[in-house]
Amino acid sequence: MKKIAASLMATVLFTVGFSSNAFASTYKVKEGDSLWKISHNKHVSIAEIKKWNRLSSDNIKPNQILQINPKTSGTAEKTKSTSLKTYKVIKVRASAYTATCKGCSGKSATGINLKKNPNLKVISVDPRVIPLGSKVYVEGYGYAIAADTGGAIKGNRIDILMPSEYKANQWGIRTVTVKVYK
Repeated sequence: MKKIAASLMATVLFTVGFSSNAFASTYKVKEGDSLWKISHNKHVSIAEIKKWNRLSSDNIKPNQILQINPKTSGTAEKTKSTSLKTYKVIKVRASAYTATCKGCSGKSATGINLKKNPNLKVISVDPRVIPLGSKVYVEGYGYAIAADTGGAIKGNRIDILMPSEYKANQWGIRTVTVKVYK
């Protein structure tokens, strides 16, 4: 009986703690937030956030209140699986860069401050091949967001953000598979 009560209590505490974080119905934008960062943390797509909040651009401001996942009541896995549907799988040539590289502004094409967030998983893409804002899985790198462009990034070519020049050099240039999600 004690084991059942303890197990039930742990389940209730986990559920209450989990649901208050992952499924809040509103989110107050903080300094340095971006739609990508919020979508990544809340396991929803940028398109869903824009739709729920009737946003016509990716611009958000500190203290702005956003509706997040307003009509969903499920688990994080359900949300993740319904918001990440495979769109296409492609082979690309991948190089690496840092937010402080020569000629880099430190901001992505979608407005993410890469200098303040060097550990974010961001890739530079040709938007005609991989649309900006797409969630992707890059072989050898992991899940990321297509949030930047570059002068040399044309066709099936990407540049992945690394937190340091050392790590960028370690990556080198390689051919990888990229899964692009809607």
